[in-house]
Amino acid sequence: MSRIKMLAVFLLMSAPVAFGQKATSPTKGFPPNYGKKAENHVARPKLVVGMVVDQMRWDFLYRYYDRYTNDGFRRLISEGFSCENTLIPYTPTITACGHTCAYTGSVPAIHGIIGNNWYGREVKRSVYCTEDTNAVAVGGSAAAGAMSPKNMRTTTITDELRLATNFRSKTVGIAIKDRGAILPAGHTATAAYWYDGVTGNMMTSNFYMNELPAWANAFNRRQLPREYISKPWNTLYPVDTYIQSTADEKPYEGRFKGQDNTSFPHELAGSAGNAFGILSSTPFGNTYTLEFAKAAMEGHQLGKGPVTDFLAVSLSSTDYIGHQHGPNSVETEDAYLRLDKDLGDFFKYLDQKVGKGQWLFFITADHGVAHVPGFMQENHMHAGLFDDGAMMKSLNAGIEKEFGFKKAIIASYNYQFWLDNDGLRAAGKLEEAKAYILREGLKFNGVANMIDHHALGSTALPEPQKPMVTNGYNVLRSGDIMVLLQPGYFDGGKTGTTHGQWNPYDAHIPLVWMGWGVKPGKTNRTTHMTDIAPTVAAMLRIQMPNGNVGHPITEVSH
Repeated sequence: MSRIKMLAVFLLMSAPVAFGQKATSPTKGFPPNYGKKAENHVARPKLVVGMVVDQMRWDFLYRYYDRYTNDGFRRLISEGFSCENTLIPYTPTITACGHTCAYTGSVPAIHGIIGNNWYGREVKRSVYCTEDTNAVAVGGSAAAGAMSPKNMRTTTITDELRLATNFRSKTVGIAIKDRGAILPAGHTATAAYWYDGVTGNMMTSNFYMNELPAWANAFNRRQLPREYISKPWNTLYPVDTYIQSTADEKPYEGRFKGQDNTSFPHELAGSAGNAFGILSSTPFGNTYTLEFAKAAMEGHQLGKGPVTDFLAVSLSSTDYIGHQHGPNSVETEDAYLRLDKDLGDFFKYLDQKVGKGQWLFFITADHGVAHVPGFMQENHMHAGLFDDGAMMKSLNAGIEKEFGFKKAIIASYNYQFWLDNDGLRAAGKLEEAKAYILREGLKFNGVANMIDHHALGSTALPEPQKPMVTNGYNVLRSGDIMVLLQPGYFDGGKTGTTHGQWNPYDAHIPLVWMGWGVKPGKTNRTTHMTDIAPTVAAMLRIQMPNGNVGHPITEVSH
């Protein structure tokens, strides 16, 4: 046998031994059981928990920091990574848009959720963001159950997790508000649950299931809302220690039904009877939501399977409280002090049930909130109210007088006007009517600018207004004219507050990461709400949502 043939035989005989040794020996940098199960090839957390605190302005992380416990917000700041300058990259800054943006990495121009409501030209009426006339209530009242995510035009990070694991991952959305549960959970969700203020139960629709699971029925039978509203809402600590708030009694705060003042204690059952909807306007709505989240984790066995699961929780009560009382009220301070305790309890639960270091958590907000104009004026600052209804009526009257065309503006939502474009065009009055609205609209109290959505490319706007308006404009759904207000102004009444404009108080939100794979620290560079979904995708090593425009925040993870 030649030397070449002998060498070839030797190599063939030795090859299986070498390959066999590599297949059975741990490979450096991989877990010891690498190769045994496909899902263990890439390290991932057992559970991702996304939390949106409705109306939480960024500064609330620190405004009450001295009074927070070590287990709640302080744990977040000390153990987590905080993106201190996270901004919403579109306007209007409204609840449904924010929840969708955080989970899609996209903007209203692409994902299609342009507000809580908008005018639907095809149906010639108001359209609700999660309405679905084909959906039927499960476990709650009929009107509250005709809901699904069908109006959202893109995938979510929760959808992408399901796709990445061939639908083995379980994804669940939970909130008081239907939109806060449905939109984050995505199109392929295992389940989404929301609160029915009529029955006091958590419910869903047949888009997800035909009947509530036994564990959810058992939870509802506990009747926690009845228990929560049976007692007055009083402050957690002595009211005179709430030094970060205004006086308890203020004329620009909203009152609970049946009460003649705005001060603590707030009678709940006495003023509302068995109207369970009042729970939403108290801190106990957040407590209730997190209690249901724990039950859902047990019921769906989240974090217990071979692949990563996702729990999307929205805490809606902070929004109801803020709208009624304002961001400088004792009620808001008390809500965050109570939320701090609830968070501490929830983190401990996650440690016990999933395992410390085995869950990835992020907390953010869907939008911020403006100061109450009465508070601003009381302290000699520029602010005021705008009335879109009065503006619409006046402009329509002016157009009718000037051009003989009735009802040129057919709807107003989200600081936008929808025009009767077909009628105006047929009458040869479209451009004249637009010019009139753009000119005369500037004369109304609080208006800073009037914008023709169809001429954005040639409209002079400063940064960041122009990209925010552009990102918020959906060609198929948005209005024709948008109103930008002066700082401190909003469309609302004399008590309470709201949100929706481009300003930092509405657009600067918290974003803190904690747990699996997170490196403690912070960044002050500008990040955006659209960066949340691609960051989760990068950490999980899955595809980003299909309408994503954001970028991974690389500083977050090791």
